[in-house]
Amino acid sequence: MSTEHVKGPSTFVMVRALAGVATLSGLLIVLVYQLTFPIIKINKAEFLKASIFKVLDGTKDFQKFVNKDGKLEKIPNEQETPDAYFACYDDSGKLIGFAIQAAGMGFADVIKVLYGYSIEKEAIVGHLVLETKETPGLGDKIEKDPQFLKNFDELDVKVTDDKKSLVNLIQTVKKGEKTEKWQIDTITGATITSKAIGRILHESTKEKIPVIQQNLQNLMPPRAN
Repeated sequence: MSTEHVKGPSTFVMVRALAGVATLSGLLIVLVYQLTFPIIKINKAEFLKASIFKVLDGTKDFQKFVNKDGKLEKIPNEQETPDAYFACYDDSGKLIGFAIQAAGMGFADVIKVLYGYSIEKEAIVGHLVLETKETPGLGDKIEKDPQFLKNFDELDVKVTDDKKSLVNLIQTVKKGEKTEKWQIDTITGATITSKAIGRILHESTKEKIPVIQQNLQNLMPPRAN
């Protein structure tokens, strides 16, 4: 009694089927991205707006500026730019400070933050993490640890008399070793991530705070006679 060999699908058919599935999957990913991108964009803009009011107490309104050859120029608040200076005003229209975005590499990925700069105190007086992928329970302590967040109650960033640089650059020190107002205490168990925050603020403030101070006179409303 003879048996007849039953052939399975050819290699070509299998490859063609896999290629079809891959193509369809790719198209679906693109379609989902295109459909959700506007929503994600709106949500990020709303989160940033809400964060501006949080990092600088007393803020009732803000205006976006960009640095053009050392001069701060006003741009529409809706215009996107990662290097914006958000001028913050109180309910009387007085300029009280700035909210500034900054970013740098953490332990796992890029960390994006927003900090509030008080003109009166010449200090960082608020700090929020806009985006992070650090290890849950460890790296995300930069958002939750009360002692670490206390660093940003009044982190000194005074400028020199010529307004070209900071008197003292921000430094990161081991937990419990902070002795100066321009130093940041790190977090035990999240040293790399907390050091990253210090490095991000170090680089951002040494560049942007002098620019703010150099432009301050032109940004302040004229005094009434």
